[in-house]
Amino acid sequence: MFSFLFTGLNKAIGTTKMKSKFKFAFFTDIHLNGGNNNCFAGIEKAIESAKKNNVDFILTGGDNVDIDVLGKDAESAHELYANYADIINNSGIDYYAAIGNHDRFWGCEKNDPLYNEGLFEKYINKSYYSIDHKGWHFIVLNTSNSLVDEQQKQWLSEDLKKTDDETPIIVTVHVPFLSVYYPALEGKYKSNDTFSNFKEIWDMFDSKNLKLVLQGHMHLYEEIKIRDVQFITAGAVSASWWGGAYYGTQEGYLIVECDENDFSWEYVDYGWEPEKN
Repeated sequence: MFSFLFTGLNKAIGTTKMKSKFKFAFFTDIHLNGGNNNCFAGIEKAIESAKKNNVDFILTGGDNVDIDVLGKDAESAHELYANYADIINNSGIDYYAAIGNHDRFWGCEKNDPLYNEGLFEKYINKSYYSIDHKGWHFIVLNTSNSLVDEQQKQWLSEDLKKTDDETPIIVTVHVPFLSVYYPALEGKYKSNDTFSNFKEIWDMFDSKNLKLVLQGHMHLYEEIKIRDVQFITAGAVSASWWGGAYYGTQEGYLIVECDENDFSWEYVDYGWEPEKN
């Protein structure tokens, strides 16, 4: 039923190398769940907002659904993913997701194909991949395990070899490359501000035209620019897990506009209000 998402990832969104102005939306930390917080209405509202802003596609930064907390409740896990995939399929817009730590399923044996990222890949799309759109190259990495493993590094190396040095690149991850979340909230740095081998992966782009890294996981909005790369941790569609603003970051998403070799962005509050008890 949902196989079109897989096949779509094996080809470019746009096949031309010609750069032209376009916009896309970056959603992260949606956290769809089986609770009574009306979260599915929330994601549909965010999608409609993005479409009204005339974006070409939606890209997510992980934690799409809260699966890892379900234990062995496979029925609920399948139902959440099926409902999310149904929303994607009926959204009327191209939709590309990254995997987050909460998108993983642990309620089966390790040799089961649905273990870890398997359920995500069954319903949504591959856990890491790349796409091209109007002269820009997009790389979606799987940092849900707080690292980029050897198999994924080899894939990334081959992907970068096929990418021209001048092609502008946008990378999407869940657990960030760079973040000051814990210094801002707790006054100290922690290893879980980033995925463990972020520097090694970052260095793989040294000869490439890496422009922007889009991140999730933290639910706070933050911008860091260093070594001529812009890093944006784009808040959360769910803000404080559908309970209101999270340390001042409202429910929202990022709109990124690409024009030739440059880009601009804004964080959009799409008007969601949590239900009052």
